[in-house]
Amino acid sequence: MIRTILASLLLSVALVASSKTVLLEHIPLVWRPTSTLRLGTTQMTVSPVTIAAFTDGRDNKAAIGENREDSEPKPVTTSDDVGAFVSTHIRELFNQAGIKTVENNAGVTIHGEVKQFFVRERDTYNSEVAIQLTLTDQNGKTLWHGLASGEATRFGRSYKAENYYEVLSDAVVNTVSSMLQAAEIQKALTGHASGE
Repeated sequence: MIRTILASLLLSVALVASSKTVLLEHIPLVWRPTSTLRLGTTQMTVSPVTIAAFTDGRDNKAAIGENREDSEPKPVTTSDDVGAFVSTHIRELFNQAGIKTVENNAGVTIHGEVKQFFVRERDTYNSEVAIQLTLTDQNGKTLWHGLASGEATRFGRSYKAENYYEVLSDAVVNTVSSMLQAAEIQKALTGHASGE
């Protein structure tokens, strides 16, 4: 009798534990884009560019998303450096676009502060990335200063890390696409200040 009670008690504990959702907390940031980089319409003659390590200017540096399908939102957090992650992959995308990047002594340096890096999940995954950028020449003169942003949306299974990775990566790709298509940024990348 005692064995039967004990066995059913253990079974009920196991069932409760298995039904509990494992929260996506402190997950690593993984680069997994599905979007294609869109290049600017004009051919730029650009000397090498340095992309400085970006800073993370968000209030809650751990938060990168949340699932709001239920009354109680489920968080998505990371312990990784979001600023470093974004600048590393923006550099890769610049190289992919044919704009050579170097560690230092470039004609143009791009500094950035990540203002938004977040996914809201309801029926779909919706991400937004926004970066405050400053492009300077070798003498430190500001060539362009402003906000660059990108969004992405996708369907996927509920509350899955892979979908968060994809939609955040796509938003970074779309941010670089918007940068490369903006006339003012194109001009600054050639070493000329906006409005000259």
